[in-house]
Amino acid sequence: MGIARARVGIVGDFQPKNPTHRFTNDALGHLGLDCEWVPTEALEGDTEERLAPYDGVWIAPASPYRSMDGALAAIRHARERGVPLVGT
Repeated sequence: MGIARARVGIVGDFQPKNPTHRFTNDALGHLGLDCEWVPTEALEGDTEERLAPYDGVWIAPASPYRSMDGALAAIRHARERGVPLVGT
């Protein structure tokens, strides 16, 4: 049986042509982490339910966020629940 890999929710609005977004995926992959982008608009509702599957939260670099409220909700969620958080 293998070791479970940590799951990281990348909060931001992924843009394939944005090199910083591509580099973020590469960096987390090299670290052996499973990552998934979470659109900021998806966090305007039930932030806790949307972020529950993740062991940590990364606030994506190089984003004008579609929803600043969603990005701030993710940060608040992580801080209030002791979820590891990286902001760039």
